[in-house]
Amino acid sequence: MTDARQGLSGLLDTEAIRKDFPLLDRTVHDGKKVVYLDSAATSQKPRQVLDALNTYYERHNANVHRGVYTIAEEATALYEGARDKVAAFINAPSRDEVIFTKNASESLNLVANMLGWADEPYRVDRDTEIVTTEMEHHSNIVPWQLLAQRTGAKLKWFGITDDGRLDLSNIDEIITEKTKIVSFTLVSNILGTVNPVEQIIRRAQQVGALVCIDASQAAPHMVLDVQALQADFVAFTGHKMVGPTGIGVLWGRQELLEDLPPFLGGGEMIETVSMHSSTYAPAPHKFEAGTPPIAQAVGLGAAVDYLTSIGMERIHQHEKAITEYALKRLLEVPDLRIIGPTTAEDRGAAISFTLGDIHPHDVGQVLDEQGIAVRVGHHCARPVCLRYGIPATTRASFYLYSTPAEVDALVDGLEHVRNFFG
Repeated sequence: MTDARQGLSGLLDTEAIRKDFPLLDRTVHDGKKVVYLDSAATSQKPRQVLDALNTYYERHNANVHRGVYTIAEEATALYEGARDKVAAFINAPSRDEVIFTKNASESLNLVANMLGWADEPYRVDRDTEIVTTEMEHHSNIVPWQLLAQRTGAKLKWFGITDDGRLDLSNIDEIITEKTKIVSFTLVSNILGTVNPVEQIIRRAQQVGALVCIDASQAAPHMVLDVQALQADFVAFTGHKMVGPTGIGVLWGRQELLEDLPPFLGGGEMIETVSMHSSTYAPAPHKFEAGTPPIAQAVGLGAAVDYLTSIGMERIHQHEKAITEYALKRLLEVPDLRIIGPTTAEDRGAAISFTLGDIHPHDVGQVLDEQGIAVRVGHHCARPVCLRYGIPATTRASFYLYSTPAEVDALVDGLEHVRNFFG
């Protein structure tokens, strides 16, 4: 065993953890055991989450907030209990700052539309600027493009350095007195880069701009403390943090949620309705129109319980060690080029790479024949691929259930790819 592999021992009991995830026992292609290395796209779900979903549907299924009968009150308690769990998980000052959406994309769109419809001092219009970065997921680019097109605001962005970091050399020129909102990812889904939050937020606060953070690749992997971040909005999604699909979160500062207008109208988000006008319920219900994702919220609450029971700092340290080992092994593969930081410092557990002239889709297909599941393509971050002059990448991403043996299987699989294509 190498020193790097030895460094992983004792961080997490991955053997016990893996027993909680039924899919990890699957085989494909005539008995090859699945090596799942695509947790940045979606994580696997433990039995504890699956059981919570089944129990809800079997024992407590009813609509929330409206019924006075026992089952409806149980459903409401489970749904609102999940909000309490999420608020504690991110250290929110108030449970009422936690808004349930269907995913991080909807959360980011919610912020963009609130600002487009807002009154001063929050309104985005033709005299203002929106700032994002070149390394964003499309979910944190397209909503701002749409807002700029609709309002006439100017869209600006930070570029990326050759080693996969944000180029903040011109930060005072990008974030100016005209900037209304700065929205950026905490951890890049394609490069793995952990961005310098404090420096960006400090400059945004100097000019009075709001800050929105996409924490989709952070919430599952590290301690997420919204008070320590000092952002105005934080978005993340449940399915990447061992929770179900169909549930996301937007956290926002209480005073902003009180002042900003709702995006969706319908049931539950109102106080009174007449044919002439309506008044709105306080946050969070103001932003949760219609029947919410009840079962999915219950599942997210169970996911929070599961991650908390293991400990987010322990998960983070395990992933850091796995990533360090994976970087070391991958850099030993001939013709392999890592796109993004090549050291484990200030980076997450997603590693994108190219392999000589072999197209990433071919790499992924040959790896799949060996049971190894990786992501191929531009990972909803096409501007990054354009920046580095590549059509796509292969991405391996790790989580609390990932092991050094799976890293070794990936490296052996890549050698098979190289031999297959001569």
